[in-house]
Parts: sequence; C-alpha cells; structure tokens
Amino acid sequence: MIHRSKSPLRLGLAGGGTDVAPFSDLHGGAILNATISMYAYATIEPRSDGKIILSSIDRNTRLDIKSSEMLEIDGNLDVLKGIYNRVVRDFTKKPLSFKLTTFVDAPPGSGLGTSSTLIVTILGAFAEWLKLPLGEYDLAHLAYEIERIDLNMAGGKQDQYAATFGGVNFMEFFKDDKVIVNPLRIRSKYLNELAHNLVLYYTGTSRLSSMIIEAQSRNVIAENKKSIEAMHQLKKQSVMMKEAILKGELDKIGEILDFGWRYKKQMADGISNPMIDEIYDAAKKAGATGGKISGAGGGGFMFFYCPENSRSVVVNALEKFGGQVKRYDFTSNGLTTWTI
Repeated sequence: MIHRSKSPLRLGLAGGGTDVAPFSDLHGGAILNATISMYAYATIEPRSDGKIILSSIDRNTRLDIKSSEMLEIDGNLDVLKGIYNRVVRDFTKKPLSFKLTTFVDAPPGSGLGTSSTLIVTILGAFAEWLKLPLGEYDLAHLAYEIERIDLNMAGGKQDQYAATFGGVNFMEFFKDDKVIVNPLRIRSKYLNELAHNLVLYYTGTSRLSSMIIEAQSRNVIAENKKSIEAMHQLKKQSVMMKEAILKGELDKIGEILDFGWRYKKQMADGISNPMIDEIYDAAKKAGATGGKISGAGGGGFMFFYCPENSRSVVVNALEKFGGQVKRYDFTSNGLTTWTI
C-alpha cells in the first residue's frame, strides 16, 4: 500500500503578520488568504525492515536511518524528523518503519508558506496511513505546534490552516492559540478575474523569514508604536479586502494592496529592500494599482494587481529584473489524502 497526500500553497492577500504572537494574543489578528495551484506532496511507503528512509526530492537530500522512537534533530531534514517524532509520541507510542518522499512546487523562503504546508501534507500522509483521529482544526493546530514549538521555527498561524482547509478564507486569531476559519463564498467570475489580474512574480531570491518575524515580535514586546499601529492597519486591510472580493469590487483591490504594503514595511526592518522597491515601482509605472511581497518579506514571491488589460504590460516591465512570472489558479480544496 502507498499513502499519498498533497496540500496547496497560499497567497496572503491581506492582514499578513497579524497572526504572529504576541500581537495576535494581545490584540487579535485577522488575515484573508487564498490557496493556489502550487502544492506540497508527500508519499509514505510502509516497510518491515526496521529502517526509515527520508527523501526530499526538491532538496535532493536522502537519509537512510535505523528506526527508533526519536530521531535526532540535527539540521538535516529536521521538518520530516520532527513530524515523525510527534506522531510516535502522541499516537503510535512505538517506532515505525517506512519511506517518506516529499516534494514542494516552490523553493524554501519563497513566501508562499512552504514549510507549514509541507508539515500539513506529511501529517496528512501519516493520518491516512495510521488512521489518526484528526479533524481539520486538530491537524492544523498540531502542524502549528510541531513547527513553532517542537522545531522552534518562528512564524504565525495562518499557513497551517490555509493548507488544511484550502479555498479563500477570512481567518481570525486570538490568544491561547484560538483560530477561527471563515470560508468565503465568492462568485466564480470574481475569482477568475482576480486570478487573471493578479500577477505572481518570483524575484529569484529567497529569505529566512524567521529573522523578520522575530524582529516583528520584538517590536510588539517593546511597544513600538509605529510597528503596532501598522499591524492594526493591516487588520483593517483584511476586512477591506474581504468586502471588496465578496462584493466583486475588484477595482478596489489594487488600492487595498497598496494601502497594506505601505504599512507592512513599517512592521519590521528587512521586509523590503532597494531591489524589492524597484520592482514594485516598475510594476506600478506599468499599470499595476498595487501589490505586496508574499509572506514575511525580504524576497521570494511578489504579486501585483493589474486591472483591465495592463497584465501583459506589467509582465513585460518585470522581465528586466530576471525573475519569473508564475501562472496559477485559485483552488477550493485543502489537504487531500489517498491510498493506492
């Protein structure tokens, strides 16, 4: 038997960063995100020889190790090991023997939630194999705990829930790790137009999001008024974006993105840089009405709203920067698992 799973990556359309503690604990966070047709994949093939094989195809890394109750977290495929350790600790209570193969459609540090989505996907494969009693909220929260607590990787809460639930969601974040996912019913013509007009552009650079997120958290702890006010404005942006998409007022989306981008840069140093600013300015001069960097910032993917027929002009303007425009569609499904 072979057990497979896949989960979609996401675009954070508004409110990004307000899901990060301690801001979300103190003030509550709100984010609007949408999953896209780029995925993380996992395959588990059970074995009976007492070995564990971990294979990350996109990272060109493979480990062959002896099965045990706890795998050492040593900097080599730690995400895969951390998930296994938690599955054994919480569920099986005994070692497992298997081959786990993973692949992600976007590179690490791309700003599309790759690490969190991969964790959700691997957990889904284990749940499919072992028939683990995990609902959507349970699985997303467990993925969050593995990433943020067990592996001590800095970040927020949105990515795990986006990958698990899929679709376009307005998410609310509260203290004590409480998360509410509100799926939005959006007319298909609005989603099709949004996908057509939102140009997704990979800058060709990746970044370590944890450094930016840690700086953002320090600003909240230090009661940095500029940073905290920026986060409040981004919460406001998420509500503005939700209303615009639900009502089909798509001409407002670029302005709402531009509004959020101005405040996002105030949350912490390193979110933008001269190269990112130059790309953003070039897109706007070519006809985009607004945009943002995806994820924490510093590199990875950017996207721009290009109304009417400005898409091709914006794409041409971005060519000189040496990145890549990525085609995609919005998706309605989250984590999917199956056995063959």
